[in-house]
Amino acid sequence: MRDLDVYDDHDLANSLTLGLGLPGSVLPMLPAIAGVAPVRAKVSFDVEWKSIVEMAQIDNEMQHFQGTFLSTGATIKWYAKEDGFQFQSEAPDPNRNIVSVLGREKNGVFFT
Repeated sequence: MRDLDVYDDHDLANSLTLGLGLPGSVLPMLPAIAGVAPVRAKVSFDVEWKSIVEMAQIDNEMQHFQGTFLSTGATIKWYAKEDGFQFQSEAPDPNRNIVSVLGREKNGVFFT
């Protein structure tokens, strides 16, 4: 994928609150997170799919969760750019891959 237009929300809190941040009173053990408006950015990434290393079927009726998961040797190279900032990941190295998992799950009301 090359030059995909996205919004950079700065952090998870601003992504979930549309840039409003979080006051410290929401999670008292954490500091407040200031609101930051999203900015336009572009991302590019290359995913190299590798063979299946392991497969797992998980069925947990008590927590209403089930899924089929494939552990693979996939790697990704990532690049992002916005005004005044850019980031590029290091070259993918399959020897440093801790885990790459693909899966299909059902949970909650979709469990049945």
